[in-house]
Order: sequence, then C-alpha cells, then structure tokens
Amino acid sequence: MTVHFIGAGPGAPDLLTLRGRDLIAASPVCLYAGSLVPEGVLAHCPAGARKVNTASLSLAQIMAEMAAAHGRGQDVARLHSGDLSVWSAMGEQLRGLREAGIPYTVTPGVPSFAAAAATLGAELTLPGLAQSVVLTRTSGRASAMPAAESLANFAATGAVLAIHLSIHVLPRVVAELGPHYGMDCPVAVVWRASWPDERVVRAKLATIEAAVGDSMERTALILVGHTLGAEDFAKSRLYAEDYDRRYRPVGTAPRFPEEREGPAA
Repeated sequence: MTVHFIGAGPGAPDLLTLRGRDLIAASPVCLYAGSLVPEGVLAHCPAGARKVNTASLSLAQIMAEMAAAHGRGQDVARLHSGDLSVWSAMGEQLRGLREAGIPYTVTPGVPSFAAAAATLGAELTLPGLAQSVVLTRTSGRASAMPAAESLANFAATGAVLAIHLSIHVLPRVVAELGPHYGMDCPVAVVWRASWPDERVVRAKLATIEAAVGDSMERTALILVGHTLGAEDFAKSRLYAEDYDRRYRPVGTAPRFPEEREGPAA
C-alpha cells in the first residue's frame, strides 16, 4: 500500500501528467482538495473508488483516512492543485506518514504560474530584462511570511514576481513594488488559470487596482515584471550562428571538436 501525492495541475483536467493519471486510475481511494481540483481529474478514478473531499477535513482527519486505507491495503491518490512543492501543505502530511511508517510517492504537477504564463503567451525570463522568477506570497492567516521575504526585498533584485494568494491585498502589493519597478511596470493578473472561466487583466502598476476592481478573488495570480509584454529585448545567444555549442560546433577550433564528426556509423 502506498499514498501517492499527485500534483493535479492548475485546473484544466488535461494538464495532468500521464503518471498522475495512471496512479489515480490504480488507486481505490482518492483524497482531493474539492475547491481546487476539477471534476474532470476525478473521472480517472476507478469504478467504485472511495472519493473524499478534504476541503472540510482537519489534518488529523486526513491522516486518519490514509491510515484506514493502509489498514485495508489500499493505495491512495492524494490530489493537490498545481504542483506539490509550494504551498500544498504536503510537508506535514509526509511527516505524519513517515512517523506512521506508511510509504508514499510524490508526482509533480503543472504549477499555476506556468499556466498563467502560458495564457499570457509569455516567456518570463528574457535576455537583458530578467533571468529570475520569484514565487512568493504575502502573509496570511495560515502562514506568516519570514521578515526577510518581503515583496520589497524581492523587488530590489528586478526579478519577475509571481505573487500568489495576495489579490485581496493588491493595494499593498502596488505600494511595495512601485518604488522598485516604477509605476509603469507591466502587471498581469490571471484568475483561475486554465479553467473554463479564466480571466486576465493586464495593466501597469499605476492602473492595476482600478483595472481589477472587485472582479477577482482568492485564486488570482499576480505577475509583475518588465518582461511581460516586452518586445525590446536582446536575442538569446543560444541560437546565434556564431555561438559555439556542443551540437553545433563553430570555427576552426570548436569547443567540442569531438561532436563535429557526428555519431559513429
């Protein structure tokens, strides 16, 4: 028996890995976050599977469900939205399973910031503008932010910020970022990225509050950075004709001369 933690993706049922799909189909028990995991993902559960919406359960109750399945020798598909590596509360569940001696696996999922960038048709890291993306949030009731992890500190680097769980404090976000990015910095707010009712608002820091108004809440992601919508950026050297690389050696003394000969016959 194994508990399989599975990143269920940002919302679209087909943004699910093949491994995740197959594990769901092979598990007679499915625990899922009902407010964020779409019904289409649950369609992969086998006939007769026990499906438990954990939205109203405490950690102790969730762990009890896993322990009961362990006692019956049944695999569990534990579904969380997006990817499990950030803000999933998986860590405390894994700790409990280790203490109980219950085996588990972890299968990654498509994170919400990647789905939002895809919706925008954006590469978040562009040469000469930004080469880092910071996934962050503001303090909330469930988890406070460490003092050093402030929006202002991250903004001072010039990186693109993907700010989660913070649409309810948008005025504060604007106030903290404006001095670092400038009020003309592009912003995009994507609500429920990849869901059928997905909504997008694009503006500048100076105008984003008015543009969003009260149209979005909870699951909206705020993206801030000078790469959003940029056209004036340098080309990557990766595909430059004079760039000497392993699979495209250039010049009379290439860096990787052994690759020039091609594969052995």
